[in-house]
Amino acid sequence: MAEQTKAVHKEPETASLKDMVLGNARAWGIYLALVLVIIVFQFLTGGRLLNPNNVVALFQQNAYVLIAAIGMLMVIIATHIDLSVGSVVAFIGGVGAYGMAHWHLNWMLAIILMIAIGLAIGAWHGFWVAYVGVPGFVTTLGGMLIFRGLATVVAGESIPLQSREFRAIAKDYVPNILGWWGQFDGLTIVLGLLAIVFVIFAQFKKRKNQLKAGVTAEPLSWVVLKSVVAVLFIGYFTYLLASSGNAEQGGIPIVLVIIAVLVGVYWFVLNRMVFGRNVYAVGGNRKAAILSGINTKRVDFTIFLNMGFLTSVAAIITLSRLASATAQTGMEFEMDAIAACFIGGTAVTGGVGTIPGAMVGALIMGVLNQGLSIMGVDAAWVKTIKGLVVIAAVAYDLLSKRKKG
Repeated sequence: MAEQTKAVHKEPETASLKDMVLGNARAWGIYLALVLVIIVFQFLTGGRLLNPNNVVALFQQNAYVLIAAIGMLMVIIATHIDLSVGSVVAFIGGVGAYGMAHWHLNWMLAIILMIAIGLAIGAWHGFWVAYVGVPGFVTTLGGMLIFRGLATVVAGESIPLQSREFRAIAKDYVPNILGWWGQFDGLTIVLGLLAIVFVIFAQFKKRKNQLKAGVTAEPLSWVVLKSVVAVLFIGYFTYLLASSGNAEQGGIPIVLVIIAVLVGVYWFVLNRMVFGRNVYAVGGNRKAAILSGINTKRVDFTIFLNMGFLTSVAAIITLSRLASATAQTGMEFEMDAIAACFIGGTAVTGGVGTIPGAMVGALIMGVLNQGLSIMGVDAAWVKTIKGLVVIAAVAYDLLSKRKKG
């Protein structure tokens, strides 16, 4: 009997390295595109793009894209669109600055007020889309006009920001509690090493679970290759952050911590929670989702509520960085967020998209902005180049699907 059991037992299969490389070529293409864009601009800027302080500035100046792209990703996956992001950022920032300047609000109370307004605006959009049936395009187009007008009423020409604590959100660094190790920030080095250990552990644990479950597992060579690439990237990024700043402060900017927390939370929501699966189901086939018992109206409402929250966070960071509120703040923010999603592989037709892809798309947009700015390229040409990149990304996605079909 034991011999029969032994004969029936079958070792778990492992895919070949060639299959893994070819099978993941499209998914990894966006990462290679980011690397290529960085290399090109590093050359064109004479090595200034990857200056440590320029890397920090890349995240500080483009934080609004990274944050708004998270919410826009979920909106697009569910086959909607939000055109009001920039106007809402201007309005929320105007109210926050007005409250601190004229109502003498504490900076923390101002943040709570701004988030509450963002949630209210998200609920407003969600109500019209989910329960009245007005298309998201029309609802948020109206919102774009409404809140740009209200921003003009509230902010007028300009409201300067006096709170040093509020301005520190976008400009300061995490306190250097471990001191300087030579010319490097000690805390950044420790966190970088922990990130490397975590990534390696996660990769090998994933393969172990695949073997244990009896499913086709990744080859060991592929796991090692991914781990080596991750170690090199994290190591170099840690070096850049650890050597940034000045003698008083440096290392990890506060805004990067905010982005990292949001990315982690929303990655978990989309990949590990029922709500995330419902978002993909609604975007993939709304009729099938309804038949399977998913409350699509609640999903749509929650998506726009969430968009309002993330837009308020983007408004807080934008107001902190600019140190003043104007009616023109946030112009074309929604375009940058939408472009980041499409460049990152989010399907125009909905149902497909990932948080890492959207973040890479946002970084490509950020590198374009940063690199062209360092080179002194006129703003009109910057918009032209970004527009061409967006069209190319969407065309590539559609042609790839057509070829696959």
